[in-house]
Formats: sequence, C-alpha cells, structure tokens
Amino acid sequence: MADITRRLGWRHLRSAPTAHIRHHKRGELTHDGPGLSFWYRSLSAALSEVPVDDRELAMAFHARTADFQDVTVQATVTYRISDPAEAAARLDFSVDPDTGAWRGAPLEQIATLLTETAQQHTLDVLARTPLATALVDGVAAVRERVATGLAAEPRLPATGIDVVAVRVVAIRPEAEVERALRTPAREQIQQEADRSVYERRAVAVERERTIAENELASKIELARREEQLVDQRGTNARREAEEQSAADGVRAAAEAARTVRLARAEAEAARDIGAARAEAQAAWLQAHADVDPGTLHALAATRLAENLPRIDSLTLSPDVLTGLLARLGRPEPEARA
Repeated sequence: MADITRRLGWRHLRSAPTAHIRHHKRGELTHDGPGLSFWYRSLSAALSEVPVDDRELAMAFHARTADFQDVTVQATVTYRISDPAEAAARLDFSVDPDTGAWRGAPLEQIATLLTETAQQHTLDVLARTPLATALVDGVAAVRERVATGLAAEPRLPATGIDVVAVRVVAIRPEAEVERALRTPAREQIQQEADRSVYERRAVAVERERTIAENELASKIELARREEQLVDQRGTNARREAEEQSAADGVRAAAEAARTVRLARAEAEAARDIGAARAEAQAAWLQAHADVDPGTLHALAATRLAENLPRIDSLTLSPDVLTGLLARLGRPEPEARA
C-alpha cells in the first residue's frame, strides 16, 4: 500500500519499487510507473496501484480418483502481473486518494481465477487415475497438467498475469484410507523387523552354542590334562616309593650288617672279658686258697668295712673283742683298773 501524507489540501504519494502506480487527472494519465513519488489533489486524482512482484498463492481443494476415492490436493502457484496497464484495465486496482487502500479486492479475484483453473485441470487428471497411481505418480502428473493448463488459459494474458511456477505439495487421501494403505507397508516393515530380530536371536543362539562348545572342549581338555597329571603324579609316587624302598633296603641291609658286626664284636669282647674274668677269678681264688683263713677273714672284714656306712664309734664287749683277737692271733688286751 502506498504511503500518503496530507499538506494544506494537497496529498503526497510515495510508492514502493514493487508497486506500479497509475495517476489519472481529469481523464489523462499523468504518472505511470513503479516507485513513484508525487503531489496531487484528491478531488481530481484517480489512482491505481498494481503490485508487480512475484506472489505465492497456496491452494487446497478436493478431488476424486478413478476408483471414487476422495483426495486432497495441496499446491502453490507463483504468479506476477507483467502488464500493469492491462491488469488495471481489467481488474479494479484503484486506491482511495486519502488513505491509499484498495477500494476493491483485485488480488482475491486473481486468486479465485488461478485456483479454479488449477482445480479444473487437477480434477480432469485425477478422475482418470486410480488412487494408488495418483499417490505414487500423481504429483508430477498434476503439476505438469496444471502448468500446461494455466499457460494455455487465455484470460490470464488478457489480464496481464504470467504464471511463474507451479508446485504440487501433496496428494493425500482420507485419514481412514491412508491408514488402510499404510497397513501393508507397516506389516511388511514389522515382518522385516521381526525377521531381523529372529536372525539376531539365531545368531546370538549360534554364538552361545559356539561358546558353550568351546567351554565344553576346554573342560574336556582340562580334565584330560588333569588325568595326565594324576597319572604322572602316581608314576612319580610309585617311582619315589620304589626308590625309597630300595634306599630303605640298602639302609636296612647296612644296619643289619653293622648290627651283626657289632654283635659279633660284642660277643667276642664278652668272651674275652669272660675269659679274663674267669682267669682273674681263678687267680683270685687260687691266691685266696693259699692264704690263711684268718687272713681271709680279716680281708673279708676289711671289704665289709669298706662297703659299710661310716661309723664314728664302735663299742665291743670284751667277749667279742677277745674272740676276734683270738681269731686274728693277737694277745688279749689288759683290763683297765
């Protein structure tokens, strides 16, 4: 919308570079062009503002396919007004000289024209296309048909409108039909997921089986080595026992021989000692046989006295003393006064 200011009964208009301004004064075209700025009187001025920039028109409408399924088509048409003079002549682009606002709704008229034209060509395409084909290839077919139809529409060039681009965003069926169409794909995806899970589980079971087999093989090998170790320990124990037995035999034989030698030596020593004692005893007896009995008695008494405990004092009666002296061959002692 143009920027209009007031000064002492005059009006000043300043437009944007994307707005084409047409100023008629008393039926004559005074100003014509985009981005103009000028003074005018509102009572004698007729102003038109035509936008010349590219504009996006989003549209959504319903259609029916060949198998009688309702679909929603979402599209966007980009257009521009290439001939502002033709557009201003065919559509009401006039603005209020005091406010600069459009007196009509020209852009809505253009939107209605483009939407109805695009919808007409879209219905024509989808009415001959099944739903499945429309969902797969319908976007390209509808876009091509709408672009061709808008280019061939005679009213658009006559109005000074050029279609820059046509984009079909989506063709969507009803919610229930869309869910039904998604079900096979979801089931297939779920089957693929289940198959992946089963394969993963199978691989896991196979790996667990391999691990269990390896563990069992390790245990068997360990048991076999333990058996070899037990056999080796038994062999070593037997060998050690045999060596110990042989050593004990040698030790026992040596001890027996030593004992025999010692016994023989002791026997010979005992014989020699016995013979010596016998000879000594015989000599002793022979020596005593030649001695007087009184002397023997005295020797016996001496030996006896040597083996008796110590006697500090001994009291003998005169009879005993007399008999003892008589036996020893000594005179009797005199009696004390």
